Amino acid sequence: MQPILVTGAAGFIGFHVAKRLLDRGERVVGVDNLNDYYDPRLKRDRLAQLSVSDHFEFSEVDVADNASLVELFRAAKPGAVIHLAAQAGVRYSIENPDAYVQSNLVGFGNILEACRHHEVRHLVFASSSSVYGANTRVPFSEHDAVDHPISLYAATKKANELMAHTYSHLFRLPTTGLRFFTVYGPWGRPDMAPFLFARAIREGRPIKVFNNGAMRRDFTYIDDIAEGVLRTLDRIPSPMPSWSSDHPDPATSSAPYRIYNIGNSAPVDLLRFIELLEQNLGCCAEKHFLPLQPGDVVATYADTSALSRDTGFTPATPIEVGVARFAAWFNEYYG
Repeated sequence: MQPILVTGAAGFIGFHVAKRLLDRGERVVGVDNLNDYYDPRLKRDRLAQLSVSDHFEFSEVDVADNASLVELFRAAKPGAVIHLAAQAGVRYSIENPDAYVQSNLVGFGNILEACRHHEVRHLVFASSSSVYGANTRVPFSEHDAVDHPISLYAATKKANELMAHTYSHLFRLPTTGLRFFTVYGPWGRPDMAPFLFARAIREGRPIKVFNNGAMRRDFTYIDDIAEGVLRTLDRIPSPMPSWSSDHPDPATSSAPYRIYNIGNSAPVDLLRFIELLEQNLGCCAEKHFLPLQPGDVVATYADTSALSRDTGFTPATPIEVGVARFAAWFNEYYG
């Protein structure tokens, strides 16, 4: 049985995807560079959870290091690749653009070349809802053009989609890009709003509420994200016979290529999310209201009809359930 290679396996989404693959009996090769963008201890604790399985192997490799990545592919001989390694964060991309160029562009190029030369049957990769950028028509649809990103992070994710399509067209490499919408849940990233809010509330510090709280997010629970990744992994794309070059559909192609949104399709007011955190943590938040930050969008809202039609799966974890699970894990992990 050929293993499935998961890049970013020590990260938030990568950890949950790898665990779900192991639970269904797959062999998994995890890859991560364990950088210090946030506390590496959390990453190592995630890896410890995965390493209890005899079917899990881990390699500390940076996808931007092409020589090491090629050697890993030669040794592991993966049948499929789930590429989740990336430099994340919208605001950080304004402060440190080179990290995004190296990880998200150079690293992704290395992944594409490795998949091409090692006859990988399917590459599933992480895109982001941030590619919708200046678009305001909601819900966001994969069939809409996404030509106006408003952060470098979003631009690199859009570039990933274009790069993947090129390899699907030139080399018939099946690729599927997944646009994730505001992922949250246990083992989440410390730089994301749910974690930042929870920590500040627990420690009695004020929380920063941008755009004076007038923001809506399509919060998507991590289990729904992981299930969506596996459903799309199992559905290898083929060329779309109805695709027309006269009216090109960005979500499909004459090549073996697809793009899907994975979101809850139920935008939640940011202040409602904070209210649920307060209830589940048993503490009230002191809110510090601030203007909209560069690179941020006011609202996100996913149209997931294509995902539902093609895989039979629609994310649907209620925000009340997801926040309660996140808060329970947060209290347990941080005592």
